[in-house]
Amino acid sequence: MKKINQFFLCFLFSAGAFAQSDINKTSISIIPQPVSVTEKAGSFKLPENISVYANDANALKQSVDVFSEKITTATGKKITLSKSDGKSTVKFVLNSSNEAQLGNEGYKISVNNNQITVSANTPQGVFYGVQTLFQLFPAEIEGKEIAKNITWEIPNIEITDYPKLAWRGLMFDVSRHFFTKDEVKKYIDNMVRYKYNILHWHLTDDEGWRIEIKGLPKLTEIGAWNVKRTGNFGNFIPTTPDEPRNYGGYYTQEDIKEIVQYAKERFVNIMPEIDVPGHSLAAIASYPELSCTADAVNYKVRSGEQIMDWSHGAPPLALVDNSLCPASEKVYAFLDTVITQVAALFPFEYIHMGGDEAAHNFWEKDEKIKQLMKQEGLKTIPQVQAYFEKRVEQIVVSKGKKFMGWDEILEGGVTPSASVMSWRGMKHGIKASNEKHNVVMSPTDFAYFDYMQGDEATEPKIYASLRLNKVYQFEPVPAEANANYILGGQANLWTEQVYNFRQVEYMTWPRGFAMSESLWSPSAKKNWNNFISRTEDHFKRLELAEIKYSPAMYDPIITVKSNANKELIVTLTPEIEGLDLYYSFDNSGPDNFYPKYTAELTVPKDANMLRVITYKGKKVMGRMISIPVIDLAKRVK
Repeated sequence: MKKINQFFLCFLFSAGAFAQSDINKTSISIIPQPVSVTEKAGSFKLPENISVYANDANALKQSVDVFSEKITTATGKKITLSKSDGKSTVKFVLNSSNEAQLGNEGYKISVNNNQITVSANTPQGVFYGVQTLFQLFPAEIEGKEIAKNITWEIPNIEITDYPKLAWRGLMFDVSRHFFTKDEVKKYIDNMVRYKYNILHWHLTDDEGWRIEIKGLPKLTEIGAWNVKRTGNFGNFIPTTPDEPRNYGGYYTQEDIKEIVQYAKERFVNIMPEIDVPGHSLAAIASYPELSCTADAVNYKVRSGEQIMDWSHGAPPLALVDNSLCPASEKVYAFLDTVITQVAALFPFEYIHMGGDEAAHNFWEKDEKIKQLMKQEGLKTIPQVQAYFEKRVEQIVVSKGKKFMGWDEILEGGVTPSASVMSWRGMKHGIKASNEKHNVVMSPTDFAYFDYMQGDEATEPKIYASLRLNKVYQFEPVPAEANANYILGGQANLWTEQVYNFRQVEYMTWPRGFAMSESLWSPSAKKNWNNFISRTEDHFKRLELAEIKYSPAMYDPIITVKSNANKELIVTLTPEIEGLDLYYSFDNSGPDNFYPKYTAELTVPKDANMLRVITYKGKKVMGRMISIPVIDLAKRVK
C-alpha cells in the first residue's frame, strides 16, 4: 500500500463502524474501481472561499451545479464562479482535442496542493469525474447539513478512468407497486453516484399500467389500479367485488417528460418497457377486446393473487388469459397507438417490448390462433409469438426506434435487427451475440435484485437468493460470446415483494456497487476483499446520504443437512473475511461471550431455536438471526 498523509489515515479509521476493516485497506475507496489511480505526496485542502472554473460554462453547467450544491451543503463554504482557470480552486475542462483513450464517458482527475482539475472529452465524462471526486472527500460530503469538525482534505492524486461497457443499467419495476415521480428521480440520483447510465423502466404488467396514453383513457382509469394487499405477493386471497380498487397510480405524459429531462441532465437514458404479449392483464382488464378469450370481459387488474401455474415449468400455465391476442388486428392498432406516443416521449433509441413468460395454453385452444397459424403457415405456438414479435418490431421501427425484448423472443425466430436482453442465464445472450444480435446481459443468477440477498429469516421470502459475492463475480462478456454484439449489462429490480421505496434502496445497495464494478471497471482489477473494504466505507456514505442498504454481507450463509442418525447438522459460512460467529440453542440472545462457531453444529435433541450473531472483534456487525428448529428441518434437501 502506498504511503498516505497523516490526515487521510486518520479519516479512514474514524469514518464510522463500517470503515474499520483491515481487509486489503487502501487509502482510496472509489466505486466502481477506476482504471488507474496514482497517489502522490501532499494533499489538497478546501479553502473557505472556493472558486470554480469551467471552460464551457453552458456545457458543464450540470457538473458545476452538482458540485457546488454538495460542497455548499456539507461544508458551508462559499463557492464563486471564476473566469480564470489559473487562479481557480477547481477546474472543469472539456478537452480541446479528443483523447481517444477516454472516449465519451471517461475522465481524468488531477489533484495537487493548490488545485483540483477534472477533464474529459464530453460533459458526461466531466460529470462522472465529479462523482469520483466526491468519493475522495471525507464521507461527510454526503450529509444533508453542514458537518462539524471535519478537515476537508483529499490526497494529491492522478486518476484516469473510462468504462468497460457502454450499457450499464438498472431496471426499476413500477408496475407491481407504483412509485412516485420523486421516488423515480431519487432512484436516478442514486444510480449516477455509481456511474449507471441506463434506467430500464418497467411501466406495464399484470398489476398496473403506469403510463398515460392519450385516446386510451381506460388504461389509466382502470389499468392503473388494484386492491391493496400486503404480505406474501402471489398467494393473496382473490379479491371480491366490494373491495376498493384504489391502490396504484400512473405517470401523466407531463410527468414522463419531466423525469426524462431530469435523467438527461444526469446523463441517464431511460428505456421504457411495454411488456407484451404476456404480462398484459392490466391492459386486457381495461380493453377486453385485446384478448383472444371471451371471458376477458370479467377480468380485473391483478392484486397479487395467483394467476399462473409454474408447477410444470416454463412456459407457465395461465389461470387467466393475461396475453394479448396475436390473431387480432385490434391488438396491432392498439400497440401502434401506444408505441407512437411512447416513442415521442422517450428520446432513447430503444423501446423494450417484453416478450417473456407468455403462456401457451389459451392460445393452443383458440380458434382464431388456429386460423392464424393456417393462414401464415405457422407450425408451433413459439412461431405464433414470433409472428407477433415481428409485427411489433415493425411498429417500433416505423417510429424510428430499435426493438428489444427478453430472450424468449429468440424461440420462434426473430429478425436480424432485433436486440435481446438475456435473463434466463448467459446462454441465450451468447447465442444471440453469435447470431449478430445486439445483447444486454442480465442473467437471473447474477443480476436479479429482487432475489433474497441474505438468509431467508431476514428477507422477504422469494424463491431464490443472490448474495453480494455472486453479483461481484458477474462477467457480462463471456469468452464464448461475440463481444462486438454485447452492449453491456444490467441488474433488474422486480418489485412484487417490494412495497416501499426504502425497500427499493435496501434491495439495490450494496449489490448495485458490485454490478457497477462488473460493468465499469477492468476485469483484471476486480478483487473481492478490496471491494468489501471499499463497500464498508461506502456504507458510511449511504448512511449520511439517508439511503438504505442491506447489511446482509455480515450475516452468515446457513445450510442444513441431516446425518445418518437423522440429526440436523448446521453449517455457518461467512460471506466476507474477518468475522466471528456466535450462536445459541438455549432461547437466549448470543453475544461475543457465547460459544464461538468453529465447526458444523449438531442441533440438540430438544432445542427449538437457533440464534446467530456476527462480530468483528468486539463490535456487532450482523443482525441477530433467529430460526426455529422446525424451519431448519425444512431446509434439508
